[in-house]
Amino acid sequence: MSSPRHDPYAALRHAPFRRLITANLLLSTGVLIQAVVLGYALYQMTHDPLALGLIGLAEAVPFIGLALFGGHLADRREKTRLMQMAGAVIAAGSALLLCATLPSTQAMLSQPVTLGIIYTSVFMLGLARGIYSPASASLRPFLIPREIYSNSASWNATFFQAGAIAGPVLAGFLYVGVGLTGTLIVVLAMVLINIVLIGRIEKQPVSPPAGIALWASLREGIAYVWKTKILLYAISLDMFSVLFGGVVAILPIFAEDILKVGPQGLGLLRAAPAAGALITVIACNWYPPTRRPWSTLLLVVAGFGVATLAFAVSKTFWLSAAALFASGAFDSVSVVIRNTLLQTLPADHMRGRVASVNSIFISASNELGAFESGLAAKLLGTVPSVIAGGMATLGVVGYIWTRSRALFKVRLM
Repeated sequence: MSSPRHDPYAALRHAPFRRLITANLLLSTGVLIQAVVLGYALYQMTHDPLALGLIGLAEAVPFIGLALFGGHLADRREKTRLMQMAGAVIAAGSALLLCATLPSTQAMLSQPVTLGIIYTSVFMLGLARGIYSPASASLRPFLIPREIYSNSASWNATFFQAGAIAGPVLAGFLYVGVGLTGTLIVVLAMVLINIVLIGRIEKQPVSPPAGIALWASLREGIAYVWKTKILLYAISLDMFSVLFGGVVAILPIFAEDILKVGPQGLGLLRAAPAAGALITVIACNWYPPTRRPWSTLLLVVAGFGVATLAFAVSKTFWLSAAALFASGAFDSVSVVIRNTLLQTLPADHMRGRVASVNSIFISASNELGAFESGLAAKLLGTVPSVIAGGMATLGVVGYIWTRSRALFKVRLM
Protein backbone atom coordinates (compact mmCIF):
# COMPACT_ATOMS: atom_id res chain seq x y z
CA MET A 1 0.00 0.00 0.00
CA SER A 2 1.47 3.40 -1.00
CA SER A 3 2.00 6.10 1.61
CA PRO A 4 -0.19 9.25 1.51
CA ARG A 5 1.08 11.95 -0.82
CA HIS A 6 2.89 14.76 0.98
CA ASP A 7 1.02 18.09 0.73
CA PRO A 8 3.49 20.99 1.13
CA TYR A 9 0.61 23.49 1.45
CA ALA A 10 -1.38 21.55 4.05
CA ALA A 11 -1.16 24.12 6.85
CA LEU A 12 -2.01 27.02 4.53
CA ARG A 13 -5.36 25.41 3.72
CA HIS A 14 -6.57 26.34 7.22
CA ALA A 15 -7.86 29.94 7.33
CA PRO A 16 -7.23 30.59 11.08
CA PHE A 17 -3.61 29.52 10.65
CA ARG A 18 -3.26 31.87 7.64
CA ARG A 19 -4.63 34.78 9.68
CA LEU A 20 -2.23 34.05 12.53
CA ILE A 21 0.93 33.89 10.46
CA THR A 22 -0.10 36.94 8.42
CA ALA A 23 -0.67 38.93 11.61
CA ASN A 24 2.67 37.75 12.97
CA LEU A 25 4.32 38.68 9.67
CA LEU A 26 3.05 42.25 9.96
CA LEU A 27 4.15 42.54 13.58
CA SER A 28 7.61 41.05 13.07
CA THR A 29 8.19 43.17 9.96
CA GLY A 30 7.15 46.34 11.76
CA VAL A 31 9.28 45.58 14.81
CA LEU A 32 12.30 44.87 12.61
CA ILE A 33 11.83 48.10 10.65
CA GLN A 34 11.76 49.95 13.95
CA ALA A 35 14.83 48.11 15.27
CA VAL A 36 16.92 48.85 12.17
CA VAL A 37 16.15 52.55 11.99
CA LEU A 38 16.57 52.98 15.74
CA GLY A 39 19.92 51.19 15.67
CA TYR A 40 21.20 53.31 12.80
CA ALA A 41 19.93 56.58 14.30
CA LEU A 42 21.35 55.66 17.68
CA TYR A 43 24.80 54.86 16.30
CA GLN A 44 24.83 58.11 14.33
CA MET A 45 23.90 59.90 17.53
CA THR A 46 26.45 58.25 19.86
CA HIS A 47 29.04 56.31 17.78
CA ASP A 48 29.20 53.94 20.74
CA PRO A 49 28.90 50.13 20.27
CA LEU A 50 27.70 49.78 23.85
CA ALA A 51 24.72 52.04 23.12
CA LEU A 52 23.63 49.50 20.49
CA GLY A 53 24.10 46.64 22.94
CA LEU A 54 21.96 48.38 25.54
CA ILE A 55 18.99 48.19 23.16
CA GLY A 56 19.17 44.41 23.46
CA LEU A 57 19.47 44.60 27.23
CA ALA A 58 16.51 46.97 27.50
CA GLU A 59 14.35 44.44 25.65
CA ALA A 60 15.73 41.28 27.24
CA VAL A 61 15.29 42.23 30.90
CA PRO A 62 11.49 42.73 30.84
CA PHE A 63 10.96 39.87 28.41
CA ILE A 64 12.88 37.32 30.47
CA GLY A 65 11.26 38.60 33.65
CA LEU A 66 7.74 38.21 32.25
CA ALA A 67 7.96 35.29 29.80
CA LEU A 68 7.34 32.47 32.29
CA PHE A 69 4.27 34.27 33.62
CA GLY A 70 3.24 34.86 30.00
CA GLY A 71 3.39 31.12 29.40
CA HIS A 72 1.30 30.53 32.51
CA LEU A 73 -1.32 32.98 31.19
CA ALA A 74 -1.25 31.42 27.72
CA ASP A 75 -2.22 28.04 29.20
CA ARG A 76 -5.05 29.55 31.29
CA ARG A 77 -6.46 32.53 29.36
CA GLU A 78 -7.93 33.17 25.94
CA LYS A 79 -4.89 33.50 23.70
CA THR A 80 -6.06 35.96 21.05
CA ARG A 81 -7.10 38.43 23.73
CA LEU A 82 -3.65 38.22 25.32
CA MET A 83 -2.02 38.82 21.92
CA GLN A 84 -4.20 41.87 21.25
CA MET A 85 -3.35 43.35 24.65
CA ALA A 86 0.36 42.83 23.96
CA GLY A 87 -0.04 44.41 20.52
CA ALA A 88 -1.61 47.46 22.15
CA VAL A 89 1.47 47.87 24.37
CA ILE A 90 3.76 47.63 21.32
CA ALA A 91 1.62 50.23 19.55
CA ALA A 92 1.90 52.53 22.57
CA GLY A 93 5.69 52.20 22.53
CA SER A 94 5.83 52.99 18.81
CA ALA A 95 3.55 56.00 19.36
CA LEU A 96 5.88 57.23 22.11
CA LEU A 97 8.83 57.01 19.72
CA LEU A 98 6.84 58.75 17.00
CA CYS A 99 6.01 61.66 19.27
CA ALA A 100 9.63 61.95 20.39
CA THR A 101 10.95 62.10 16.81
CA LEU A 102 8.64 64.86 15.58
CA PRO A 103 10.76 67.87 14.54
CA SER A 104 8.94 70.13 16.99
CA THR A 105 9.65 67.71 19.83
CA GLN A 106 13.27 67.05 18.89
CA ALA A 107 14.08 70.73 19.20
CA MET A 108 13.13 70.56 22.90
CA LEU A 109 14.83 67.26 23.83
CA SER A 110 18.41 66.75 24.93
CA GLN A 111 20.35 63.64 23.86
CA PRO A 112 20.01 61.90 27.26
CA VAL A 113 16.23 62.41 27.19
CA THR A 114 16.02 61.07 23.63
CA LEU A 115 18.05 58.02 24.64
CA GLY A 116 15.78 57.49 27.62
CA ILE A 117 12.69 57.52 25.39
CA ILE A 118 14.28 55.04 22.98
CA TYR A 119 15.20 52.61 25.75
CA THR A 120 11.77 53.02 27.39
CA SER A 121 9.99 52.09 24.15
CA VAL A 122 12.25 49.07 23.73
CA PHE A 123 11.50 48.09 27.34
CA MET A 124 7.77 48.21 26.52
CA LEU A 125 8.39 45.98 23.50
CA GLY A 126 10.12 43.44 25.76
CA LEU A 127 7.17 43.44 28.16
CA ALA A 128 4.72 42.89 25.32
CA ARG A 129 6.74 40.08 23.78
CA GLY A 130 6.73 38.30 27.14
CA ILE A 131 2.97 37.90 26.71
CA TYR A 132 2.63 37.75 22.92
CA SER A 133 5.27 35.10 22.13
CA PRO A 134 4.02 32.22 24.34
CA ALA A 135 0.39 33.01 23.49
CA SER A 136 1.10 32.90 19.75
CA ALA A 137 3.22 29.75 19.96
CA SER A 138 0.64 27.90 22.06
CA LEU A 139 -2.26 29.04 19.85
CA ARG A 140 -0.80 27.69 16.59
CA PRO A 141 -1.24 23.94 17.29
CA PHE A 142 -4.96 24.50 18.00
CA LEU A 143 -5.49 25.87 14.48
CA ILE A 144 -4.24 22.87 12.48
CA PRO A 145 -4.38 19.04 12.74
CA ARG A 146 -1.58 17.32 14.62
CA GLU A 147 -0.35 15.40 11.56
CA ILE A 148 0.74 18.64 9.85
CA TYR A 149 2.59 20.24 12.78
CA SER A 150 5.91 19.95 10.94
CA ASN A 151 4.42 21.59 7.85
CA SER A 152 2.96 24.40 9.96
CA ALA A 153 6.35 24.95 11.61
CA SER A 154 7.94 25.33 8.18
CA TRP A 155 5.31 27.80 6.96
CA ASN A 156 5.45 29.74 10.21
CA ALA A 157 9.21 30.05 9.75
CA THR A 158 8.70 30.96 6.09
CA PHE A 159 6.44 33.90 6.93
CA PHE A 160 8.70 34.98 9.78
CA GLN A 161 11.74 35.00 7.49
CA ALA A 162 9.78 36.86 4.82
CA GLY A 163 9.25 39.57 7.42
CA ALA A 164 12.89 39.38 8.43
CA ILE A 165 13.81 40.15 4.80
CA ALA A 166 11.18 42.80 4.17
CA GLY A 167 11.71 44.60 7.49
CA PRO A 168 15.39 45.55 7.14
CA VAL A 169 15.15 46.29 3.40
CA LEU A 170 12.09 48.49 3.90
CA ALA A 171 13.79 50.14 6.88
CA GLY A 172 16.77 51.27 4.82
CA PHE A 173 14.68 52.71 2.00
CA LEU A 174 12.03 54.22 4.29
CA TYR A 175 14.71 55.90 6.41
CA VAL A 176 16.24 57.49 3.32
CA GLY A 177 12.86 58.34 1.79
CA VAL A 178 10.67 59.57 4.66
CA GLY A 179 13.04 59.81 7.62
CA LEU A 180 12.76 58.34 11.10
CA THR A 181 9.38 59.88 11.89
CA GLY A 182 7.75 58.73 8.65
CA THR A 183 9.13 55.24 9.14
CA LEU A 184 7.65 55.02 12.62
CA ILE A 185 4.23 55.99 11.23
CA VAL A 186 4.44 52.94 8.92
CA VAL A 187 5.43 50.74 11.87
CA LEU A 188 2.52 51.94 13.99
CA ALA A 189 0.07 51.21 11.15
CA MET A 190 1.42 47.65 10.79
CA VAL A 191 1.02 46.96 14.52
CA LEU A 192 -2.57 48.22 14.48
CA ILE A 193 -3.45 45.97 11.51
CA ASN A 194 -1.92 43.05 13.44
CA ILE A 195 -4.33 43.71 16.32
CA VAL A 196 -7.30 43.68 13.93
CA LEU A 197 -6.24 40.42 12.25
CA ILE A 198 -5.71 38.64 15.56
CA GLY A 199 -9.26 39.62 16.49
CA ARG A 200 -10.56 37.72 13.44
CA ILE A 201 -9.19 34.38 14.71
CA GLU A 202 -11.85 32.29 16.42
CA LYS A 203 -11.36 32.06 20.16
CA GLN A 204 -10.18 28.66 21.37
CA PRO A 205 -11.67 26.95 24.45
CA VAL A 206 -9.53 27.12 27.56
CA SER A 207 -9.55 24.30 30.10
CA PRO A 208 -6.80 24.99 32.62
CA PRO A 209 -5.73 22.27 35.04
CA ALA A 210 -7.35 22.86 38.41
CA GLY A 211 -5.56 23.32 41.70
CA ILE A 212 -2.11 24.38 40.44
CA ALA A 213 -0.66 27.51 42.04
CA LEU A 214 1.28 30.03 39.96
CA TRP A 215 4.79 29.07 41.08
CA ALA A 216 4.02 25.36 40.86
CA SER A 217 2.74 25.95 37.33
CA LEU A 218 5.92 27.78 36.32
CA ARG A 219 8.13 25.08 37.84
CA GLU A 220 6.17 22.44 35.93
CA GLY A 221 7.04 24.08 32.61
CA ILE A 222 10.73 24.40 33.51
CA ALA A 223 10.87 20.81 34.77
CA TYR A 224 9.34 19.49 31.55
CA VAL A 225 12.03 21.14 29.42
CA TRP A 226 14.79 20.05 31.80
CA LYS A 227 13.83 16.37 31.69
CA THR A 228 13.12 16.32 27.91
CA LYS A 229 16.75 16.24 26.79
CA ILE A 230 16.22 16.75 23.07
CA LEU A 231 14.29 19.96 23.84
CA LEU A 232 16.81 21.12 26.42
CA TYR A 233 19.82 20.57 24.17
CA ALA A 234 18.09 21.97 21.06
CA ILE A 235 17.16 25.18 22.88
CA SER A 236 20.63 25.41 24.45
CA LEU A 237 22.33 25.01 21.07
CA ASP A 238 20.35 27.89 19.64
CA MET A 239 20.87 30.09 22.67
CA PHE A 240 24.65 29.77 22.88
CA SER A 241 25.28 29.86 19.12
CA VAL A 242 23.37 33.12 18.64
CA LEU A 243 24.54 34.54 21.98
CA PHE A 244 28.18 34.23 20.91
CA GLY A 245 27.94 34.12 17.13
CA GLY A 246 25.23 36.69 16.43
CA VAL A 247 26.34 39.92 14.76
CA VAL A 248 23.02 41.66 14.05
CA ALA A 249 23.33 44.24 16.84
CA ILE A 250 26.68 45.57 15.61
CA LEU A 251 25.85 45.60 11.89
CA PRO A 252 25.51 49.43 11.98
CA ILE A 253 29.24 49.54 12.80
CA PHE A 254 30.09 47.31 9.83
CA ALA A 255 27.81 49.32 7.53
CA GLU A 256 29.07 52.73 8.65
CA ASP A 257 32.76 52.22 9.49
CA ILE A 258 34.05 48.99 7.89
CA LEU A 259 32.08 48.39 4.68
CA LYS A 260 30.93 52.04 4.34
CA VAL A 261 27.57 51.27 2.69
CA GLY A 262 25.21 53.56 4.65
CA PRO A 263 21.62 52.87 5.77
CA GLN A 264 20.57 51.16 2.54
CA GLY A 265 23.54 48.81 2.75
CA LEU A 266 22.70 48.20 6.41
CA GLY A 267 19.17 47.21 5.38
CA LEU A 268 20.53 44.72 2.85
CA LEU A 269 22.97 43.27 5.40
CA ARG A 270 20.17 42.87 7.94
CA ALA A 271 18.01 41.20 5.28
CA ALA A 272 20.70 38.79 4.05
CA PRO A 273 20.32 36.19 6.86
CA ALA A 274 16.56 36.24 6.40
CA ALA A 275 16.90 35.77 2.63
CA GLY A 276 18.98 32.65 3.21
CA ALA A 277 16.52 31.47 5.83
CA LEU A 278 13.49 32.07 3.62
CA ILE A 279 14.83 30.01 0.73
CA THR A 280 15.80 27.23 3.12
CA VAL A 281 12.53 27.04 5.03
CA ILE A 282 10.57 26.98 1.77
CA ALA A 283 12.67 23.97 0.77
CA CYS A 284 11.87 22.43 4.18
CA ASN A 285 8.19 22.36 3.21
CA TRP A 286 9.09 19.80 0.55
CA TYR A 287 12.08 18.18 2.29
CA PRO A 288 11.43 18.24 6.06
CA PRO A 289 14.67 18.14 8.11
CA THR A 290 13.05 16.08 10.88
CA ARG A 291 13.91 12.54 9.81
CA ARG A 292 17.26 12.68 11.63
CA PRO A 293 16.73 15.85 13.64
CA TRP A 294 19.65 15.70 16.05
CA SER A 295 22.50 15.09 13.61
CA THR A 296 21.00 17.70 11.28
CA LEU A 297 20.73 20.21 14.11
CA LEU A 298 24.38 19.82 15.13
CA LEU A 299 25.57 20.18 11.54
CA VAL A 300 23.60 23.34 10.81
CA VAL A 301 24.66 25.06 14.06
CA ALA A 302 28.29 24.26 13.19
CA GLY A 303 27.64 25.76 9.76
CA PHE A 304 26.31 28.90 11.46
CA GLY A 305 29.60 29.22 13.35
CA VAL A 306 31.66 28.87 10.16
CA ALA A 307 29.52 31.49 8.40
CA THR A 308 30.08 33.87 11.32
CA LEU A 309 33.85 33.47 10.96
CA ALA A 310 33.61 34.16 7.22
CA PHE A 311 31.66 37.37 7.89
CA ALA A 312 34.23 38.49 10.46
CA VAL A 313 37.18 38.36 8.05
CA SER A 314 35.34 39.73 4.99
CA LYS A 315 36.31 43.17 3.71
CA THR A 316 33.81 43.42 0.84
CA PHE A 317 30.07 44.07 0.98
CA TRP A 318 28.94 41.16 -1.20
CA LEU A 319 31.11 38.58 0.56
CA SER A 320 29.81 39.84 3.90
CA ALA A 321 26.22 39.60 2.62
CA ALA A 322 26.88 36.06 1.33
CA ALA A 323 28.23 34.98 4.74
CA LEU A 324 25.16 36.43 6.46
CA PHE A 325 22.94 34.70 3.87
CA ALA A 326 24.58 31.37 4.75
CA SER A 327 24.20 31.99 8.48
CA GLY A 328 20.48 32.53 8.02
CA ALA A 329 20.13 29.39 5.91
CA PHE A 330 21.77 27.27 8.60
CA ASP A 331 19.83 28.90 11.43
CA SER A 332 16.47 28.39 9.70
CA VAL A 333 16.87 24.61 9.69
CA SER A 334 17.48 24.78 13.42
CA VAL A 335 14.30 26.84 13.83
CA VAL A 336 12.15 24.34 11.90
CA ILE A 337 13.44 21.40 13.94
CA ARG A 338 13.04 23.19 17.25
CA ASN A 339 9.51 24.44 16.47
CA THR A 340 8.46 20.93 15.40
CA LEU A 341 9.71 19.60 18.74
CA LEU A 342 7.86 22.35 20.62
CA GLN A 343 4.57 21.55 18.87
CA THR A 344 4.89 17.75 18.93
CA LEU A 345 6.22 16.88 22.39
CA PRO A 346 4.30 18.91 25.03
CA ALA A 347 0.67 18.19 25.92
CA ASP A 348 -1.92 20.85 25.01
CA HIS A 349 -2.11 22.25 28.55
CA MET A 350 1.69 22.58 28.73
CA ARG A 351 2.49 24.30 25.44
CA GLY A 352 2.29 27.87 26.69
CA ARG A 353 4.72 27.29 29.54
CA VAL A 354 7.12 25.23 27.41
CA ALA A 355 6.96 27.92 24.71
CA SER A 356 7.75 30.57 27.34
CA VAL A 357 10.85 28.65 28.49
CA ASN A 358 11.94 28.44 24.86
CA SER A 359 11.25 32.16 24.46
CA ILE A 360 13.49 32.96 27.42
CA PHE A 361 16.33 30.99 25.86
CA ILE A 362 15.77 32.70 22.51
CA SER A 363 15.64 36.14 24.12
CA ALA A 364 18.84 35.34 26.01
CA SER A 365 20.47 34.56 22.67
CA ASN A 366 19.04 37.48 20.69
CA GLU A 367 18.66 40.43 23.04
CA LEU A 368 21.32 39.50 25.60
CA GLY A 369 23.43 38.43 22.64
CA ALA A 370 23.01 41.95 21.28
CA PHE A 371 24.29 43.35 24.58
CA GLU A 372 27.18 40.87 24.54
CA SER A 373 28.02 41.87 20.97
CA GLY A 374 28.10 45.57 21.80
CA LEU A 375 30.15 45.03 24.95
CA ALA A 376 32.61 42.64 23.25
CA ALA A 377 33.02 45.04 20.31
CA LYS A 378 33.82 47.86 22.73
CA LEU A 379 36.33 45.76 24.72
CA LEU A 380 37.95 43.61 22.00
CA GLY A 381 37.28 45.57 18.83
CA THR A 382 34.54 44.87 16.31
CA VAL A 383 36.20 42.24 14.10
CA PRO A 384 38.04 40.34 16.89
CA SER A 385 34.80 40.08 18.86
CA VAL A 386 33.02 38.42 15.92
CA ILE A 387 35.90 35.98 15.37
CA ALA A 388 35.79 35.03 19.06
CA GLY A 389 32.02 34.52 18.81
CA GLY A 390 32.31 32.18 15.80
CA MET A 391 34.94 30.08 17.57
CA ALA A 392 32.80 29.92 20.72
CA THR A 393 29.85 28.65 18.65
CA LEU A 394 31.92 25.78 17.26
CA GLY A 395 33.09 24.97 20.79
CA VAL A 396 29.48 24.79 22.03
CA VAL A 397 28.56 22.37 19.21
CA GLY A 398 31.47 20.12 20.09
CA TYR A 399 30.60 20.08 23.78
CA ILE A 400 26.89 19.33 23.27
CA TRP A 401 27.76 16.61 20.72
CA THR A 402 29.71 14.77 23.44
CA ARG A 403 26.73 15.03 25.84
CA SER A 404 23.94 13.99 23.49
CA ARG A 405 24.97 10.93 21.48
CA ALA A 406 21.84 9.00 22.49
CA LEU A 407 19.71 11.57 20.65
CA PHE A 408 21.07 10.56 17.24
CA LYS A 409 18.49 7.74 17.29
CA VAL A 410 15.50 10.09 17.61
CA ARG A 411 13.11 10.25 14.62
CA LEU A 412 10.18 12.67 14.22
CA MET A 413 8.69 11.24 11.00
